[in-house]
Amino acid sequence: MVSSAHLAAFAALTFLMVVVPGPSVLFTISRALTVGRRDALLTVLGNSVGVYTQVVAVAFGLGALVTTSAAVFTTIKIAGAAYLVYLGIQAVRHRRRLTDAMAAQVRSVPGRVITVLRDGFVVGFANPKSIVFLAALLPQFVDPAAGSVPAQMLVLGLCLPAIALATDSAWALVAGTARAWFARSPRRLEAVGGTGGLVMIGLGTTLAFTGRSD
Repeated sequence: MVSSAHLAAFAALTFLMVVVPGPSVLFTISRALTVGRRDALLTVLGNSVGVYTQVVAVAFGLGALVTTSAAVFTTIKIAGAAYLVYLGIQAVRHRRRLTDAMAAQVRSVPGRVITVLRDGFVVGFANPKSIVFLAALLPQFVDPAAGSVPAQMLVLGLCLPAIALATDSAWALVAGTARAWFARSPRRLEAVGGTGGLVMIGLGTTLAFTGRSD
């Protein structure tokens, strides 16, 4: 169905896109610094599912709509930006919980699995960087003569969540290790909680004011 040449070429382009830090990477790092590696890795998993939902949407028509409709693009972008700002505000508000956890000599309480996965999913699905990448490039690697076009897109699109899962997990582990070092001091840990929240707020604000190239 999908030629090995097309799959390899799309995977290479996808890797180049993913390794450049964007919303998902920065969100994952913030999560690792704020609540630890466990929640950060769950966030990565939810994010990958959200990104593949974008692939499904592109395969069945959303890609063409996004590239031609500024209103649709803006709606997706603003929704993701607003959610990031909300999560950042929550992290800043509750940053002292990290210090309290240190005082009790226990790790900060992890979030519920379903909640953390949901957060990652929303950020992944509302990531304008990946939706525009998919909408612009995915159709170019499809061969109409090779069978169902949506099916080919679904197969090719697996590259994005798979590569993102691997690279973002690496970011989460590295950031989580740095968090462990900061956690040796309650003041450091509180600062980490506030900084992680501010990063998310700044990221959301940046996304909200990022325009289209067209």
